[in-house]
Amino acid sequence: MIEEAPVDQTDAGLVPGGHGWFVMNARDARWVSRPGRGHNLPFTGWTEAEAETWFPQLGVALIRLEPGEPIGMYHWEAETEDFIVLSGEALLIVEGKERALEQWDFVHCPPETRHIIVGAGSGPCLVLAAGTRTHIGEHCNGGAYTVDETAIRHGAGIDDEAENEDPYARFPPSEPTAYREGWLPDD
Repeated sequence: MIEEAPVDQTDAGLVPGGHGWFVMNARDARWVSRPGRGHNLPFTGWTEAEAETWFPQLGVALIRLEPGEPIGMYHWEAETEDFIVLSGEALLIVEGKERALEQWDFVHCPPETRHIIVGAGSGPCLVLAAGTRTHIGEHCNGGAYTVDETAIRHGAGIDDEAENEDPYARFPPSEPTAYREGWLPDD
């Protein structure tokens, strides 16, 4: 029998505190403020230690983006990544092409697919992201950040392969934060 995992209270909200099953409401959980890259709720661990300890197989996150905010930098990974737009509009940049996304659009990125999602439209969007984690601890989950003119034009790309080592250096550091009213839709 699998036991219920403890859920620990932090200053920024609830986090899983052990092995086992658990239930956690997104409004009560620890979010991460990522200036210029939206707000992220990493259900399966924000730190590498959390991910390796409690969630070594699958990563799941809820990301809230304002128009023009990228989830990350244009990249490819050695693992599969999938996304579903839960509300609002977004722009997918995949293999150098742009594709408009709207509510309920599902995006599947097999290993080595170059991609990134950017908030679009006139208001925030909410994206659920999931990916396998065989390469925890490796740079870009076993992949790399790549130069792409379309991604650069949308503020979601690196200008030079040298930026591959720290593609987020231009952004302020991410910080744990509590949920703020209005980040999630009420309906």
